[in-house]
Amino acid sequence: MKKYIYYIAALTMASFLGSCEDFLDTTSYTQKTTSNFPTTSTDIDMMLSGIYSTLNHINRQTCVNPFYVAEAASDDRFGGGGSADLAAQMTDKLQKVGVDPFEAFWEESYKGIYRANMLLEFVDNIDDWTDSSAKEQAVGEAKFMRALLYFQMAQIFGEVPMPLSSAAENLPKSPAETIYAQIASDLKSCIENMPNKQYDPNFSGHATKYIAEAYMARVFLFYTGYYKKDSLPLPDGGSIDKAQVITWLEDCKDNGGYGLVNDFRELWPYTNPYTINDYAYTKGKTAIDGSPLEWETDVNQEVLFATKYNVYGSWTDVSLSNMFCLFYGVPNTNNLFPFGQGWGYGPVTHNLYSDWTSEEPNDPRIHASILDFKNPEEGMDGEPDPIVLIEYTGLMQKKYISVTSKSNGNNVLYNSLMYGAQDNMQLGQTQDLIMMRYADVLLMHSELTGTADGMNEVRARVGLPPVGYSLDNLKKERRHELAFEGLRWFDLMRWGDVVTALQKQVGTSISNLGTATTMKEFGGGFAKRYEETGGFWPIPKAQLDLSDGVLVQNKGWDNTDSEFLGW
Repeated sequence: MKKYIYYIAALTMASFLGSCEDFLDTTSYTQKTTSNFPTTSTDIDMMLSGIYSTLNHINRQTCVNPFYVAEAASDDRFGGGGSADLAAQMTDKLQKVGVDPFEAFWEESYKGIYRANMLLEFVDNIDDWTDSSAKEQAVGEAKFMRALLYFQMAQIFGEVPMPLSSAAENLPKSPAETIYAQIASDLKSCIENMPNKQYDPNFSGHATKYIAEAYMARVFLFYTGYYKKDSLPLPDGGSIDKAQVITWLEDCKDNGGYGLVNDFRELWPYTNPYTINDYAYTKGKTAIDGSPLEWETDVNQEVLFATKYNVYGSWTDVSLSNMFCLFYGVPNTNNLFPFGQGWGYGPVTHNLYSDWTSEEPNDPRIHASILDFKNPEEGMDGEPDPIVLIEYTGLMQKKYISVTSKSNGNNVLYNSLMYGAQDNMQLGQTQDLIMMRYADVLLMHSELTGTADGMNEVRARVGLPPVGYSLDNLKKERRHELAFEGLRWFDLMRWGDVVTALQKQVGTSISNLGTATTMKEFGGGFAKRYEETGGFWPIPKAQLDLSDGVLVQNKGWDNTDSEFLGW
């Protein structure tokens, strides 16, 4: 029986994964079957594009993707939004709204896994490769994406079914050890078999062996930390130990062609050439080394891997626009240039701000990362109207937020001037979502080796003095350098710091619809909810029903304490 492969808009790999100004082939390919697809290496490229596009579709899901959960569930941000945005606020309380909040994330993840499995099944039938390395590259990219998607699923749900073929199967959840063994095996295959492709701006958005090495370190740290293990398992009964992970990470560090950009602020679009000279915070500023301050753009030597976006977002496919800039934008903005309209999700907690300013008062990343509307350096004329906001703190983040520029007396999206994107806060957001950058490679190296070199290289970039290695210093450095980049919750989980960190939020000042109040606990408290759930989230009820009893719900999600009913 033929398997039918549906592509609503199959995109060529070069165009889809290129920088945001690249042109797209939007030819619609419908009802491709295994009798006529794939038959060429070009078809394999198309299949890879379909796998990578999974990340776009996952990240468009408003409040139920790994990036959003890692931010809202952590101690660095609240859920925010308006009174009706219960889904934005639920993960902040370790609760859920409705029966299937994670259904879209589940479905999109398995679509990508299915596509990867299918490519791996058919790739040996292709005989028009330019050389053997081209095939090895394609196989490696598919295995990397399968590993990444399973890793994201495992971080969100703990244990999930693990199909390794395109055959339709009704599978139970695989144990965590089995899932991580497969993740490690796929990444190991990437490392050992993919060509030595160093950093190349024209290859941005593709997986390489060096990116797989960096992800192996991230997977190792989470698995061994959360599950209290010494090594990563492999399917054949072997294992990957810390020494091997360090060797691979050092290969990435020394030979991948990556490095830190000149100035931390140059990673973020508010330093773009259409905005920088009108924004009070950046106007007339130079980089730390005295050179001109200028945006490095989304493609730069510090970014190993990112979800790619472009100018072709539409109501038919909003996933081509970075929706986080909309989610985290400023609601009811008037004179808050250069930050544009959005939904007000993810207000920054006072705890992060006060901890950071007391621990590192001279750290320029504080104001490079956090938007304090009352800070004169920002040049803000007011702040968002708190009467429409829940859990408002007066603090927002600057890394992923709608950024505007001046044009003929109006504030327009910088993307519209720089790339010709739509001046539309929902469809015109071209900023790529960084998933792995070189600063994280350096910090993981310090954590794995117990040395301060990598950590101090990150600190030197922002003009901070060196410090000796300690786990406490490493934790602070990760929190500061990587704030608002979708990692904090998973760091807290693997360090065993969730309850201590979240309970510090209780009693902190917030504003709900213009009324001053304080953050409180829900569902019996953070300690109770974390003990009940282990930090994992509910399997969608629709999937439980479809499995006819084969799948069982994760612990802690079948009681009344799991339901967030609002303030």
